[in-house]
Amino acid sequence: MKVEQIYTGCLAQGAYYITSHGEAAIIDPLREITPYLDRLKRDGVRLKYILETHFHADFVSGHLDLSRATGAPIVYGPTARPGFDAIVAEDNQVFELGKAKIRVLHTPGHTMESSCFLLIDEDGRETALFSGDTLFLGDVGRPDLAQKAANLTQEELAGLLYDSLYTKILPLSDDIIVYPAHGAGSACGKNMMKETMDSLGNQKKVNYALNQPSKEAFVASVLEGLLPPPAYFGGNVAMNKLGYDNIEHVMERGMSALSVADFEALAETSDALVLDARAPGVFAQGFIPRSINIGLDGDFAPWVGTMIVDVKQPLLLVTDPGREEEAITRLSRVGFDHVLGYLEGGFDAWKASGKETDEVKRISANEFARQFSTEESLIVDVRKESEYAAEHIEEAYSRPLAYINDWIQDLPRDRHFFLHCAGGYRSMIASSILLARGYRNFTDIEGGFASIAQTDVPKTDFVCQSKVSKK
Repeated sequence: MKVEQIYTGCLAQGAYYITSHGEAAIIDPLREITPYLDRLKRDGVRLKYILETHFHADFVSGHLDLSRATGAPIVYGPTARPGFDAIVAEDNQVFELGKAKIRVLHTPGHTMESSCFLLIDEDGRETALFSGDTLFLGDVGRPDLAQKAANLTQEELAGLLYDSLYTKILPLSDDIIVYPAHGAGSACGKNMMKETMDSLGNQKKVNYALNQPSKEAFVASVLEGLLPPPAYFGGNVAMNKLGYDNIEHVMERGMSALSVADFEALAETSDALVLDARAPGVFAQGFIPRSINIGLDGDFAPWVGTMIVDVKQPLLLVTDPGREEEAITRLSRVGFDHVLGYLEGGFDAWKASGKETDEVKRISANEFARQFSTEESLIVDVRKESEYAAEHIEEAYSRPLAYINDWIQDLPRDRHFFLHCAGGYRSMIASSILLARGYRNFTDIEGGFASIAQTDVPKTDFVCQSKVSKK
């Protein structure tokens, strides 16, 4: 028996590939299925089951394409109502895989159909728990996503999650390995560890949610400090539950190379948004006017989902030449299937054609320190609230990027302001949005707070983020 974790860092997502005596199961696969098909061929095994821990909100699963390609059935936990053929298992139902077994543990709370899969080896020993979004390392799944569908409050869902954890998970053996669906950086929890696997025994010791004195205390601690979920989550749930276009069709459409003239014409005659996926520093030096920058070398897909929201939004891509396929693939992972094509030759082709360009006014942290005045400088900090609370420039305003649509109208148009994040990635996203909406009275600080902290610009006393984060 073999268990392989296939972890995708930009989504902080773990899929799992399990084999035993010629048969395989895949848990929570990503949208692109070629890596799984390659593994099946390499190992000479037959895919027997595609196991889904729940209807995912933060990414589009590859369950449908994988089932079409292999004939393997898709398995959900109790109460799931998918819009396609699937096995809806009963609680404690056992599925045989070679000489191993997989038991379904229905663990509602994150969503109503949420389930964990308990792996039992050929000797009958319970060895691993694939815990989905029910149990993370250091945290548990947020209980506020399924309120509308379940007709329950987040408090009631948190109560169900407590029952699931304390009656189904905690009684299991300490030496069981926990394989969660997500790790640190995912919006599906608030306090996840950077590790991607751990023993259940250790989680019983260190996970705050598993050490509450009562159900009431558990509900309060899990809900405290829970930020609103990214707005694109609903679109991903619908795609996972009802179906989506074949990934090959999505890739074929997106990989349409467009000349400068065709790109410009399509941008002007369609509702498409120009998405520039180049690095922030490169984008700042020149870009197509009104395009939005979200760099590939960062949390690209989650920020696309957070900023653009509507998964049906048509997109036109600008990337570094050769990275178009990567961008389209990563967009498809979060349901953005409507890429109309990409600019052939990238921005250099646009610039060489003599078309209009724009740029972001950007200065170094040292130059900012020379220009800074406590009394006169207006500073907008687009980091998360917890980052701001840990340490920030004195008198700076906290305006998290994720909520830019809520605060952008409050920015002055007749007064200059400085803009920064932690390292420059998020502030460039904000800069591109500001410019697209007509704001030109600002300067972005290269290197963000990490560079500012090395200057003599006055800052608040540092407080460890773990102490200011809500648990």
